[in-house]
Amino acid sequence: MQIPISKRAQQVKPFLAMELMERAKELEAAGREIIYLCLGEPDFNTPPAILAATGQALAEGATSYTHSLGLLELRQEICRHYQNYYGVAIVPEQVIVSSGTSPLMLLLFSTLLDDGDELILTDPGYACYPGFVKFAGGVPVPLQTDAKDGFQPRPEQVRALITEKTRGLLINSPSNPAGSILSGQEMQALADLSIPIISDEIYHGLTYEGDERCILEFTRDAFVLGGFSKAYAMTGWRLGYLIAPLSCVRTLQTLHQNFLICANHFVQRGGIAALQQCQDDVADMRDVYDKRRKEMVARLRALGFGVHFEPKGAFYVLADARHIDSNSQRLALDLLEKTGVAVTPGIDFGQGAEGFLRFSYTRPFGEIVTALERIEVYLRQRGH
Repeated sequence: MQIPISKRAQQVKPFLAMELMERAKELEAAGREIIYLCLGEPDFNTPPAILAATGQALAEGATSYTHSLGLLELRQEICRHYQNYYGVAIVPEQVIVSSGTSPLMLLLFSTLLDDGDELILTDPGYACYPGFVKFAGGVPVPLQTDAKDGFQPRPEQVRALITEKTRGLLINSPSNPAGSILSGQEMQALADLSIPIISDEIYHGLTYEGDERCILEFTRDAFVLGGFSKAYAMTGWRLGYLIAPLSCVRTLQTLHQNFLICANHFVQRGGIAALQQCQDDVADMRDVYDKRRKEMVARLRALGFGVHFEPKGAFYVLADARHIDSNSQRLALDLLEKTGVAVTPGIDFGQGAEGFLRFSYTRPFGEIVTALERIEVYLRQRGH
């Protein structure tokens, strides 16, 4: 019997960063030494205060369901964080805590989009955004950005794409895959377009140059996605949150109750400790990332890659490799097979990054140097 697959599921494309990593794992299992520069996976241990708080929570039996919006104490700490860092006043009733930002994106797009409704996305942008939009019945509308702008949207570009079906604009600062940031002036200009803005701020805490601004400083008609995975080295803990206008929270909460129930109780206790005790840990990790960032940019440029702008946040460099091969997936696979270095093909992030490779500097300094030395040999063998 052939079991039919839904059209909705078939619209979601493979996540090439994961596909490439899985191939790298196969090579590693066969005895190859692999250097992983392909995923945004911090190489630091989760800070001790978070481990201690979570261990204590488990010892105290914090394994039950919580409020569907999340522990009140955690939501209060998130509110204090936004007041202290951005001067933005929010209330705990605006915050929904869940198992990472990915499920929250699915709930949010399901709340905002009916079949055929449009959401404007930057191209290039995070590989999974279009899949979330399509799965919710919406239509992702790509906005072709330019390297000279750090692949961030300009207001006039957004305005040209707005139709009666437009339900919002999704921005990401610091961004994946480019590591660029939006200034306060740029955020204000986007807010002035008077369409809802969804701001993915998961890389906040990892900005090296310029001010880190939150969209809520400029408009209250916005949704903010944030979490603990990147800045606090908590990817596997799966803890994120969504800040939403009060008018939308009840619908989002109802979906959360039905589909996800709540985030893990003891993990939420770890999130409280992160916000209360771990800012110095974040600063230390950020300093290390910054050193790696500068070294990687310099070495990639010396190897002939086009780094058209220096990343100012997150932990990625989007490097132009079109002079080597215009097909980024083919190039990334060839690099992996011949050098044991795993990087992400630009096409994963949209047509606007085809011919580029994304390098992640979430590996120890020595591994990064070794990886780029292998790539140097590879390029010489190709005549570059």
